[in-house]
Amino acid sequence: MFLGTVAGGILAAPLVGEAQQTAESARVGLLSTNQARGLRLIEPFRQGLRDFGYVEGRSVVLEFRNAEGKRERFPMLAAELVALKVDVIVATGTPAALAAKQATATIPIVFLAVSDPVESGLVTSLARPGGNVTGLSNVAPQLVGKGLELLKQTVPGVSRVAVLWEPGATGERADRATLAEAEVAGRVLGVQLQFVEVRGPADFDRAFSDMTKRRAGALTVFPGAMLFGERKQLTELAAKNRLATVYPWREYVDAGGLMSYGPDLADSYRRAAGYVAKILKGAKPADLPVEQPTKFELVINLKTAKALGLTIPPSLLARADEVIQ
Repeated sequence: MFLGTVAGGILAAPLVGEAQQTAESARVGLLSTNQARGLRLIEPFRQGLRDFGYVEGRSVVLEFRNAEGKRERFPMLAAELVALKVDVIVATGTPAALAAKQATATIPIVFLAVSDPVESGLVTSLARPGGNVTGLSNVAPQLVGKGLELLKQTVPGVSRVAVLWEPGATGERADRATLAEAEVAGRVLGVQLQFVEVRGPADFDRAFSDMTKRRAGALTVFPGAMLFGERKQLTELAAKNRLATVYPWREYVDAGGLMSYGPDLADSYRRAAGYVAKILKGAKPADLPVEQPTKFELVINLKTAKALGLTIPPSLLARADEVIQ
């Protein structure tokens, strides 16, 4: 009887330990647009947490919520994370961050890949965010000119560039700021812009037909959850219509797009983990300034360039962070 009790106690001990460990673990919710992106980028986030002593499954539990490219799902998913009483919510993209902010005024929120957090109404200022929200901006409006410049270098004679954008993708005020920045950049570079609005995949054929009718010589695609989710179809349509295209994220190039230029999201996820760690250790979001990207990546698909009959300038290839053969 005595031996049986001791054996039972020994066998039960690890289970008790595990229960205590889970109860003491921090819980972090990750609210994102697309699971595919999350799978590639979650490892830098995990590594960032490990750098601060938080190991998934031991001292931190990650709760994933994926909107599958559908912005309307964010409020429900944010509410689920709030109901779980997570310690921090990490929101990728403006719609996700806005949904999280609307869902809670108390749980700390760390955002990343947000075009303009001040214009979007997420924070009061970059230096002093205020409230329960802080994170990393991706300075999208300022990147518009860079994308147009890359197209001019790739297609030197281009005079008309189509701009594909998804209304509400970055918040109404940030959308306006990005469009205004595009107009300024277009004038500086001497190209006429054709703004083409799409709200869903059903709009794509009409959008590319409009580009063809108005003789667009190239295309730039703005950030957007729906657009990202439909990147395979977009890159195929760009190829079919023989449009040199610059995209905001490298995943488009992996899917067959010509080139992308934007913040290094892997680095942003790693840095977001630093925010989370500081908050778990007691820091207040209001006291953590919003940071901007420090690493940008240019990715070029030479196979796509060849199919379009384009010769990428050697100077551009030399600057590329990755060239897909």
